[in-house]
Amino acid sequence: MTNDDGYASKGFQAAIEVARRFGRVVAIAPEMPQSGMSQAITIYNPLYLKKVRSEEGVEVYSLSGTPVDCIKMAFDHILRDRKVDLVISGINHGSNSAVNVLYSGTMGAAIEGSFYGCPSVGLSLTSHDADADFTASVYYGTKVIESVLGAGLPLPLCLNVNVPVGAVEEIRGVRVCRQTRGSWRETFFCRRDPHDREYFWLTGDFYNSEPDAEDTDEWALDHGYVSVVPVQVDLTDYSRMDALKKLI
Repeated sequence: MTNDDGYASKGFQAAIEVARRFGRVVAIAPEMPQSGMSQAITIYNPLYLKKVRSEEGVEVYSLSGTPVDCIKMAFDHILRDRKVDLVISGINHGSNSAVNVLYSGTMGAAIEGSFYGCPSVGLSLTSHDADADFTASVYYGTKVIESVLGAGLPLPLCLNVNVPVGAVEEIRGVRVCRQTRGSWRETFFCRRDPHDREYFWLTGDFYNSEPDAEDTDEWALDHGYVSVVPVQVDLTDYSRMDALKKLI
């Protein structure tokens, strides 16, 4: 288990609750929030690993690195002599639908887990509230994992699961979707520090390129459904290959 909000986040504790239902849990997460780190790894700085707590069936570690660093540390050091049956990343504070899957440290870690030939699931809640209610995320995260774990689906397997805000009974169900096409348009707010140096804060808005498409994750979340998107890492644009072969 890992995440990108840090080992002390409420969503990470909720994910541990999900994971405990399936077996022994080794949880390793960044010591500090690492949102937006995608597949980043630490190369030029040392990594510091610390065991935070240990109890029956659960070991929790913090690492001074990125979410992907956490996955690598788990597979190649802590669990190098043991078989891992499942990777859970999350539960993220905030949606990882649409193009966010490319920026997300939570999904970067889930994708990394799939590189090790292990079923991997990224779990996210659409609320950014640090004290958000994760009850529905735990419930539906458990249901999705129960459905696919041991089903014999071919590997690699990586799922991007997003849960809308609301009580369990308010959510309309689960939809298997595709990633919404869209993009972020950023705004940089310029300020000056006490030394009269310019600095910038990044913000922005997501623009949905297909708001009426009913088979996307954004549509599902906007209409009260849990979205489940199977993720692959092959970025080859096969539709352009024949045309390029004729040109080059």
